[in-house]
Amino acid sequence: MQTLIGQIDRIIYQNNGFFIAALKSGDKISAHYYESDVDHLVNAAITLKGSWEEHRQHGRTFKAHSLIVNQNELFFFLNRVVKGFTKKLTAELIEKYGTDGLVDILDNDIERLLEIKGMNEKRLLKLSSGWKQFRSMRLLGEFLAPFGVTPALLRLIAGAMKEVKDPIEAIKHNPYGLMRINGIGFKKADEIALKMGLSVDDERRIQAAMEYTLSEYCEQEGNSCIERGALFSKLDLLLALGDHSRYDEALEDRLREGSITLLPSSKLSPTRIYEAETLLISEFKRRGKSKNEPLSDNLETFLKTHSLSLGEQQLTALERINQGCGLIFLVGYAGTGKSTTAKALLDLLATRYEPSLIMTCALSGIASQRIRERSGYQSATIQSLLVKFESHDKMPYQVVLIDEASMINSTLFARLMAKIERSATVIIVGDDAQLPPIGAGSPLSDAITLNLAPTVMLTQIYRQRDDQAIALIANDVRRGIIPQYRESYDDFTFVNVDIPNRYALKNSLSANEFEEVLKTHAHNILAAIAEVTLEYLPLSREKLQTKKLRDYLSAFQVISPMRGNTLGVDNLNTFLQDYFNPKAKKKINTFKGEFRLMDKVVHIKNENLPSTTPEEFKEGHEPSERRIFNGMCGLIFRLDEEEELCYVYYPNEEIIVHYKYEQISDFLNLSYALSVHKVQGMEYDTVVVVMSFSHHIMLNTKLLYTALTRAKEHCIIVGEGGAFESACRRLEQSKRSTVMQELN
Repeated sequence: MQTLIGQIDRIIYQNNGFFIAALKSGDKISAHYYESDVDHLVNAAITLKGSWEEHRQHGRTFKAHSLIVNQNELFFFLNRVVKGFTKKLTAELIEKYGTDGLVDILDNDIERLLEIKGMNEKRLLKLSSGWKQFRSMRLLGEFLAPFGVTPALLRLIAGAMKEVKDPIEAIKHNPYGLMRINGIGFKKADEIALKMGLSVDDERRIQAAMEYTLSEYCEQEGNSCIERGALFSKLDLLLALGDHSRYDEALEDRLREGSITLLPSSKLSPTRIYEAETLLISEFKRRGKSKNEPLSDNLETFLKTHSLSLGEQQLTALERINQGCGLIFLVGYAGTGKSTTAKALLDLLATRYEPSLIMTCALSGIASQRIRERSGYQSATIQSLLVKFESHDKMPYQVVLIDEASMINSTLFARLMAKIERSATVIIVGDDAQLPPIGAGSPLSDAITLNLAPTVMLTQIYRQRDDQAIALIANDVRRGIIPQYRESYDDFTFVNVDIPNRYALKNSLSANEFEEVLKTHAHNILAAIAEVTLEYLPLSREKLQTKKLRDYLSAFQVISPMRGNTLGVDNLNTFLQDYFNPKAKKKINTFKGEFRLMDKVVHIKNENLPSTTPEEFKEGHEPSERRIFNGMCGLIFRLDEEEELCYVYYPNEEIIVHYKYEQISDFLNLSYALSVHKVQGMEYDTVVVVMSFSHHIMLNTKLLYTALTRAKEHCIIVGEGGAFESACRRLEQSKRSTVMQELN
């Protein structure tokens, strides 16, 4: 291993802590740095250990395995990492207290620094926070480095454990706690634990593997129960113990403590999911059988008064509610008039109840806003209702309409149903042809299949003109029929970007040669997406310039089935950012890449964060903690470089969230492109769906149907016809194993 000493002149490239830089000597280097922003290294003297290699783009480059800043650590921290400390002030602090003395003050008595001229509480708080993070990262890194923890992983662990009083002791006590950190999982935690000296049959290892397996099988794959044999087989793959008696012991412990429940069929279910699904069965059955007083003696008069012309299936739903049914499932495919029927049901119920007693809700902010606009009744997200009435036994509503119910998993559905008044009328609206929920269970689908409550199926498609095809094409896809997708329609366009003679080429070229063909083809699809984007860009920019922010966020959306590869969400976001927001006045580099002022973003984790309403923000109120939910889409409207704060406005929720710069990577992604799963429940004027064989593993009828039905005015498919047809033929047959099915 070689050593290189130099001074960094400029950063050429950086992403996620990795960077390529030029030294003052002209040499190029590549390295990782995670103790603060990479930009802090500019002009810093450093020592690198590594080796020279030939980089295909940057030429001869020193690839570093380690990087040390050749500067007093304290001076470097104060002068570069904590903003506002000039070289002069930093030197004065070190001269006054000495290096060791200043470190002791920063660690134990930071209030003493208030005696320094120019210091105030605000700056002191910033200094204290920055120092703790800097020291914690250094100590944690020294502890974890011998166990093969990379700088990227160290950053992830440090960020996740920043609220833990002593993260090192916590990891020593049980290294498998690391698997609960998003992005680590059991295998990486297990690798660290074994290097720390835990034995392969350590009880903590077996218990962690069981917890992880159940979580993966339920939360990730969507099931809510599992066969004992299947559970043990999955444990064998993780642990390779071959001793099922140890699994039996661990399982018996879990059964005794009550975290796992044994079903009558001998299947096993995490108790919290078991309790959620048994509650749903009970609530659906009870409410479906309950009867209220009839609402109207003459439905024809009601229909005439409200100028309603309903089809036979829609009228059936109205008659059920009119007869006093306590719960109804209103299930309809694209274009079958679910919204019209739902509004009619609410209007009928409004003949008895005040509007203040009627609440509509959905999982996403956009879906909630859409119900409010189409129905005229108040609406909220499910999560915000649960937070608002957390300390109440029940919500004060006599009518609750739950929209986009196919998206709601068992635990969330149970929490919502438990909060609804026993006497309230509940209308559950959904489309079970869409993707199943993220998380365990499939409550809507199960309730329909098991006939737990009255269900009205809407199947007749309504459209205003012959050249409108989204609903027809989507319903063909739903049934596994290849639609006439290459025809000319007013609201649907297929932009063909195929590889001519694909299969002949694959058979005649070498693997490397065909790989180059695929790369070129992916860039051809990107070029086609760019062409479509440029066509719609002026309209989007007009909405932004006129401050119609909600309209701007829902005007144009690119959707891709996957996150990875050239045509995945991550690369598409970087690609589209340069079209939508090329000349931002401010930007910040993060471990995920660049975020710019006026970027479209999506929040990606449920978390309590400081936030304000727009009115509170204008009046300068201090932020208060509010629950911010995964999937909320907003706009970065302010970057405060002095305070290192990023402000994001979420128009559907009418809230402004205050993110520290260091939190951006944890909580935000760009949202010019989103995954199909992420846009469930959303609706956009124009949708561009990327269609490529590179996403083949994800392509099926449910995914394609969900993507198509996100478009309100125009759906544009860009890519390979063969991939589109393959998705149409691949009927989604994956059946979830659920408690609801087992108990009925």
